[in-house]
Amino acid sequence: MAEKTIMLVCSAGMSTSLLVTKMQAASKAREMDTEIFAVSAAEADRNIENKNIDVMLLGPQVRFMKGQFEKKLAGKNIPLDIINMQDYGKMNGENVLDQALKLMN
Repeated sequence: MAEKTIMLVCSAGMSTSLLVTKMQAASKAREMDTEIFAVSAAEADRNIENKNIDVMLLGPQVRFMKGQFEKKLAGKNIPLDIINMQDYGKMNGENVLDQALKLMN
């Protein structure tokens, strides 16, 4: 089992897949033990209930759902934030990994 689990949520779970790959490469370069994966907003609930998630990041296209997810995460001690739009647009895995790590500390 990975030391840190990062879940990215977007509208279909597809657009974040390249970002996940870049974040995984950044994590590997730092010799970190992480599980980073992307799901659609519809699949997020099941993962919140069934996986041990350390941080959850929302893609900019689902930022409007932050309030709904805050309610679902209440009492679970899972930090939640929206991925920086510039980092998302540039698929900057390093910066998004840093964002996730900061939320976990």
